[in-house]
Amino acid sequence: MEKPMEQPLEMLLREGAGEYGVITDDRMMSAFMLYKGLLLEWNEKMNLTAIEEDREVIVKHFVDSLSIVPFLKEVHHIVDVGTGAGFPGIPLKIVLPSLEVVLLDSLEKRVGFLNTVISSLQLHGISAVHSRAEDAGSSPKYRGKFDAAVARAVASLPVLLEYCLPMVKIDGIFIAMKGSCSEEIAASGKALEILGAKIEEVIEFTLPHSDMKRNIIIIRKLRQTPTKYPRKAGKPSKEPLI
Repeated sequence: MEKPMEQPLEMLLREGAGEYGVITDDRMMSAFMLYKGLLLEWNEKMNLTAIEEDREVIVKHFVDSLSIVPFLKEVHHIVDVGTGAGFPGIPLKIVLPSLEVVLLDSLEKRVGFLNTVISSLQLHGISAVHSRAEDAGSSPKYRGKFDAAVARAVASLPVLLEYCLPMVKIDGIFIAMKGSCSEEIAASGKALEILGAKIEEVIEFTLPHSDMKRNIIIIRKLRQTPTKYPRKAGKPSKEPLI
């Protein structure tokens, strides 16, 4: 019996994006395909992703990044903390051109890659910044400046809260993109109390065209984060607020 033909990559991306209410046009598709090419090309010389198959990049990076689009309706200015190869920030910028995006990463080489992608895709209103989250969260330039912070597969939730909440405005949101996370949520009570936030919603879903279980955690910032947080670089991960 013949194997069914593999879905074309563009169709895979269009369908996956459509699951989250994203209608992709030809400009977006071209940008995604160029991004994929750059990612795999640069990945040969530096470690950007363990995912190297075209189909896997589309589903596990691009479509996964777009899963938070429904939660960004009131968001204009976003920081992607520990963005790595640009996920979810660059896919979000491609489909939401008016979104102002700051991509934050602690590795200068990765920032070089991000700048190449931004330039090659001719994206405007997006910048890549070389900084640790703890330093950015203490800087007047970024502290309390964003409608939303997002982080995908960076650290455990109590640590992420200290990385991200200082950069979010009061009444803004932090969106944590996770796999299984019930234990992390249970361990986050102290950090939420200290940092001035609450978990508003946890959305569990299966990533389209895969069997991957994913969770989106929406955290609302209720009051100003105390000035002593975030603590110095390295401290949140070594001594999380639990």
